[in-house]
Amino acid sequence: MEAIVFFVGAVCKVFYWLLIVRVILSWVGVNPYLHSNELLGAVFQATDFILRPFKRLPLQIGMMDFSPMVAILTLYFIPQLVATLLYSLVGAIR
Repeated sequence: MEAIVFFVGAVCKVFYWLLIVRVILSWVGVNPYLHSNELLGAVFQATDFILRPFKRLPLQIGMMDFSPMVAILTLYFIPQLVATLLYSLVGAIR
């Protein structure tokens, strides 16, 4: 049980940091599609599928897009939610 919680937490933490890197790169004005840097392209491709559902929500106010912030907060709370659900399921089974 702890292994599943640890794995989910590790995966969420990796994507959490990738999203932070993507946000910082967007502030600097780096466009991975114009530059031939494969590492930047990999960061943007890895985080695109996480951001896609949040981009559909009305989270843009003027020039500010809050979808990365909501995605980061979601990735922060997912391991805690998974741990709570798994431990409650194990408690219900016993």
